[in-house]
Amino acid sequence: MKEKTIEKIPYLGLQKISRIKSVKYIGVTAVKVIGHKKHLLLEVYENKKESKKIPVVRIALTKKDFGTYWPEKHVWTRQQVSYYRPIWMETHTGGTLTDENILQSPEDLERIKTFCGTKLFNPSWWWEHISRYEADITSTERINRVEREHKRRQEALKDRQANTKALPEKAILYRANHVYFHDEHFLYYKKHGSRADIACSKCGGVTTARWKSSGAYEDQFERNIEEPRENSFGTCPMCGARGQYKCKGKVKGSIRKTQYLFLGQKYKDNGFVMRYIQVEKEWTLGFIAGENGNEMYNAYEKLSGVELARAYFEPGKKVQVDYNKHDPYVGKDFWDDCNLYGLSSIRINSGPILPETYDEMTGTMFQYSAMKEYTDSLMSTCNPVEYLECYMRTPQLEMLVKMHLIGVAEKLIKCQYEIIEDETATRPDEFLGIRKEKLKLLIKEKGDIGLLRVLQMEKRFMENWTDEQVQQLAETGLTYTQVALAKKYMTLQKFLNRIKKYACCDYGGCSRSVYRIRHMASTYADYLSMRENRGYDLTNTVYQFPHDLDEAHEKMVEEVNKEELDKHLKDVAARFPNIRHSYRKLRNKYYYEDDTYIIRPAKSAEEIVTEGRVLHHCVGGDNYLGKHNRGETYILFLRFKDTPNMQYVTVEIDSEVPNILQWYGAHDKKPDQENIQKWLNSYIRMLVTGTLRTAGMPAATTADMPAMAIA
Repeated sequence: MKEKTIEKIPYLGLQKISRIKSVKYIGVTAVKVIGHKKHLLLEVYENKKESKKIPVVRIALTKKDFGTYWPEKHVWTRQQVSYYRPIWMETHTGGTLTDENILQSPEDLERIKTFCGTKLFNPSWWWEHISRYEADITSTERINRVEREHKRRQEALKDRQANTKALPEKAILYRANHVYFHDEHFLYYKKHGSRADIACSKCGGVTTARWKSSGAYEDQFERNIEEPRENSFGTCPMCGARGQYKCKGKVKGSIRKTQYLFLGQKYKDNGFVMRYIQVEKEWTLGFIAGENGNEMYNAYEKLSGVELARAYFEPGKKVQVDYNKHDPYVGKDFWDDCNLYGLSSIRINSGPILPETYDEMTGTMFQYSAMKEYTDSLMSTCNPVEYLECYMRTPQLEMLVKMHLIGVAEKLIKCQYEIIEDETATRPDEFLGIRKEKLKLLIKEKGDIGLLRVLQMEKRFMENWTDEQVQQLAETGLTYTQVALAKKYMTLQKFLNRIKKYACCDYGGCSRSVYRIRHMASTYADYLSMRENRGYDLTNTVYQFPHDLDEAHEKMVEEVNKEELDKHLKDVAARFPNIRHSYRKLRNKYYYEDDTYIIRPAKSAEEIVTEGRVLHHCVGGDNYLGKHNRGETYILFLRFKDTPNMQYVTVEIDSEVPNILQWYGAHDKKPDQENIQKWLNSYIRMLVTGTLRTAGMPAATTADMPAMAIA
């Protein structure tokens, strides 16, 4: 639409003003030929004498386009006419729209009808012709735009497919079978006396062999095998293949194993495509009806693979991922440039990378990506699509990997960029925001994130700490704000020494020592913060270094939250009284202790709330309190035997079937997860078998009983 040309056309103007007071706006139309195209011009004027020459709005329509010009603002828009309130009306006074909006003459209405060719629901609303005509144009434009976009995407998809190398299926299947499935075969057997029927998945044959000698002379002329036993290994008497024995009676359907692999290939000039492949091996035992029921007929194994996704990388372009989908209506697979929807979406998970990938990287944009060094350092699988995406965003990833800062690299690959100080820096110390001389320490610890945060903290304080101080501070897990508060009143070394003294253990010890160090460091930092906020003079060593930190911290907590806490504890005690009343019975059932740990049920609702507040998790919420109070699940406390009053791990257990639903330590973390999980598994086994040594456990004393409910 030639907007400038239309602006130069003189306004049509009003011939006369309507004397009817209810008329607010009058429309005037004309058909003009502009640039060899017919245009319908609709100008709407206010029903005022001074407004006869300049309209409120001029609307121009062509066969395939429209535009709205506002003379007062001298702007063009794509604003459409609305049938329920025309756009030229700022407000609707409440009268009838047909009375407020009229056309200057019947000829104007005929021009509109003839040009638009639309039918109306309400013939008296003449502007609806314009509204419907514009809506049709918009709809057509939208459809055309979608079709053009779809066509462009399909052409791009075909181009990617045409420039993608053929997949070496045989080589991939061969490697998967030997490396990932270990040439595994199964020997299905059924014993009858001293003989056994054997079906081999490798050769597919079925034969009978003797596994137990009778001592007769004829035995030496029969096929002899070792005794078949479930999951033991033997040799096929027909083809000599080694396989794992599977009892015929225990076979239910086929056995399948799946492995996901990545293969990278060069794409176009210097681009790269990472292909995600699923390889599956299936072992099947065939049956045939016999005199004595189903008999083994044959056995076979099938190796198959399918490519699930392709990630295309090109310089200066976004990563494009294509997905292999299946059309159930025609029974064919096809490639698409978008994923499936909802829970059925195709996910690209970590997996082994085929070694040919690294040779293919030569001469591409990823020639120096250091992906091979990264995967070698992990000694496990990774997701190369995520790695290469990160490398495109942050080329410094190569530098970090080659310097063995693997911990930092892993965070960047997961898009956790808050650890980076300067994303434009080329030097690692400037990139990470640490002192140059401390880079060796970070490399030694393989880019440990906890250590990195302390080194960043050191530079931010503009200080030079010793390696020992850095490692000890990293072990505490404290934040910059917590350390800054402590340094206002003491040196860093004095702060670390106080934490060590309160924890009663050295830095760099076992998992239990690490837990105590972190717990006491957090407690001490919290104590100092509360003291300062309450206006205490922390230069006073009595306040600065309390003799009993736990006791001093609890007093400060009580002082800060006494009124609020008392009110809350009183409330939960009243609303969940059964927790207190059922404690003795639950203690007799769940109490257990050994040389290291003690586990017991919660004494009261107040104790559960306190547990949640100290460990900073949600066990003190009404949900858990309500379930414990109703007897649906129970809250147990796991603590060290020598510190039974120090919160450690909170456990939720099913009240019907002995089964741990969940367990967490401070901040929803799982301290010493492997050992604690083994201990809890053993505890559950004793509950299930009824062998929990409750008889040898101490009886409940007055000290064990919950305190009286708050009045």
